[in-house]
Amino acid sequence: MSGSTIRTVTTGAASVADGPLAPRPLGAEEEHRHDAGDPVPPQPAQRGPATDCTADSAGGLTFDLRLAGTEAGTGSEDAGLLLRRRPDASGETEEVRLPLTPVQDAEPGTLRAALPSTVRLTEGRWNVFLALAGRDPRRLSPGVNDLRSLVDRVPHENRGWLGVRIPYATKHGNLSVRAWMRWPHAEAGALRMRDGALEVGGRLYGAEVSATARLEAWPRRGPAEPVVADAAGPGGDRREFAAVLPFAALAGGRLWDLWLRPAEGAEAVRVARILDDVPDKKRIFTYPAQPVARDAGEPAGAGPVAVTAKPYYTLNNDLAVRIDRAE
Repeated sequence: MSGSTIRTVTTGAASVADGPLAPRPLGAEEEHRHDAGDPVPPQPAQRGPATDCTADSAGGLTFDLRLAGTEAGTGSEDAGLLLRRRPDASGETEEVRLPLTPVQDAEPGTLRAALPSTVRLTEGRWNVFLALAGRDPRRLSPGVNDLRSLVDRVPHENRGWLGVRIPYATKHGNLSVRAWMRWPHAEAGALRMRDGALEVGGRLYGAEVSATARLEAWPRRGPAEPVVADAAGPGGDRREFAAVLPFAALAGGRLWDLWLRPAEGAEAVRVARILDDVPDKKRIFTYPAQPVARDAGEPAGAGPVAVTAKPYYTLNNDLAVRIDRAE
């Protein structure tokens, strides 16, 4: 977009690269968004105005805000909307600056910034600021979000990458944007739990599901091998995947991350759910714990152990399974 700028800022040590075919490690878990329906905390006087956000089906966002008082007449010509990514584990962050321009046929002082789908945002959480000439950037507060176009979004297959951006209110009442950058992407569908197993299916974008496709559950910690289940699409569909993952096979671990390997030798793709308007699913999409049958290989003298399994979405909206044991 003309007028937009992107800048990378390093504040710490270098990052560690992933292995060639190994699942990428999870990042540090971050704050939840403010729960829908909860009152927004009081706004400090130095915070910028409320900002309305509108999403389009391609992944773009527009931001509308209104400057009041003296701000509307001074410095607005150089006004900008600043997106700053929260530092990752390496300490590196980035900034994207978008020009704010007057909106015709709107109240005086109304400005708009556009983040087109063609501008890439590194995966993570981006804080949103108002930048006026001669003043320090100020965090913006959330206004009205129109995210209807994100519901049941279908990515264009001719794209070389998938960018997802969802604006949300943080627990402190600030405006932030959750961004994902993935390709290929394995979008999880409905989850079903029965007969001691998790039935998971979905659609793969950016690649095809082969007859040798498999779902892999990798332990979050430790060198153990993954638990594997066939995941070839029903009826030979080259985009759909479906698998049945027995909970008993996961009883030896604690946290398991789910990956789809589309074909033998192909790179694994993290199974996630990001093609909708919910930025943080961990507290919204909840599932009941399921009892896990006792392993027949346990010693006969072992005391009774209650084992349960529970699928859940991480704070990155990736699909995982948690095993709990109660003596």
